[in-house]
Amino acid sequence: MDVKTYMQQVGRNAREASRATARASTAAKNTALLAMARAIRGRRAELLAANAADVAEASANGLDAAMIDRLTLTEKSIEAMAQGLEQVAALPDPIGEISDMKRRPSGIQVGRMRVPLGVVGIIYEARPNVTADAAALCLKSGNAAILRGGKEALRCNQAIAACVRAGLAAAGLPETAVQVIETTDREAVGYLVAMPEYVDVIVPRGGKGLIERVSKEARVPVIKHLDGNCHVYIDDAADATKALNIVENAKTQRLGTCNTAESLLIARAVAVSLAPTLGNMLSAHGVEIRGCAETQKLVPQAIAATEQDYYAEYLAAIISVKIVADVGEAIEHINTYSSAHTDAIVTENYTNAMRFLREVDSASVMVNASTRFADGFEYGLGAEIGISTDKFHARGPVGLEGLTSQKWIVLGDGEVRG
Repeated sequence: MDVKTYMQQVGRNAREASRATARASTAAKNTALLAMARAIRGRRAELLAANAADVAEASANGLDAAMIDRLTLTEKSIEAMAQGLEQVAALPDPIGEISDMKRRPSGIQVGRMRVPLGVVGIIYEARPNVTADAAALCLKSGNAAILRGGKEALRCNQAIAACVRAGLAAAGLPETAVQVIETTDREAVGYLVAMPEYVDVIVPRGGKGLIERVSKEARVPVIKHLDGNCHVYIDDAADATKALNIVENAKTQRLGTCNTAESLLIARAVAVSLAPTLGNMLSAHGVEIRGCAETQKLVPQAIAATEQDYYAEYLAAIISVKIVADVGEAIEHINTYSSAHTDAIVTENYTNAMRFLREVDSASVMVNASTRFADGFEYGLGAEIGISTDKFHARGPVGLEGLTSQKWIVLGDGEVRG
């Protein structure tokens, strides 16, 4: 069938399945998740073979190193997928939770109940683990999911999808509760984001081009996951050892992730003592330093930074560095150039730390910790379908609660309004 007909069929299947997932018991959902985990472990060899074929084709097509890194599965990452499913199964079920019940003068009780969003469409690039994570989170939160992975991960995504279907079948839930789009035709995305009769929310995960396209074409609400220009600010009251360790981890532990630090700010009062050490550490890891004029004087290997460098998400062994006067200038710089993803301060000054937490306008703001912790797993969400840089509904790592809404409920005993 043509792409439009195919996508409409997928949408109808998802809408019908969403009614089953919305009323599914916690036990049924957990049974499905645990069965998915067993299937992933049991089909490890198949997943690795499918992924190897995807990686080989991606390399032949000239995909960059950061994309290849996100695409590649290992024995360890497959086990992490299985554990992620088990962790989501172990999380409390948010659906049906009643909160804020208050009795009104009329006698009625008014409160809220947490409910699924309905059908969640997720569009993502490269990362095959998103297929398992998204399936787990959507199912546990009572939603049906339509997953559209990138063409570079088609084989592996379909192999994971088979594990997901096996888990759903084991729990007696409709296999259409999680559908992984089988076509690589770009038109599929256009139809997916423009079917409000079937899809309730879209979550795009990928580069700026994907986000811009989805935001432009969508006829349903979008939870956006934009780029991660994350900052680490070394305050004038920073502990030098903490500063070195945090910057090293935030920038070099993994280059191709959205929570990797791309910008380093150093307070002028400690720049003379810390900038050379930080610069040498980064250079030892092969990181190119692009700095302001003051940085270049203190770090001879640094090259001149342009205005654009301060906005950049490199996803590569490059970092921008700027010397600032104090925490106030650091906050101003971050709120100007940051992508509002994750930003950190290293300081032993409580007042500066609290000011940074209050005034930096990002989804995650940290004190004395690596930006690499900005992650659903590390935050105790079990997994995430993305890190939202929006300010409405869901912000930061989007886990179970981010995939639900609340409706008002009223409990009465025959009351009528006079």
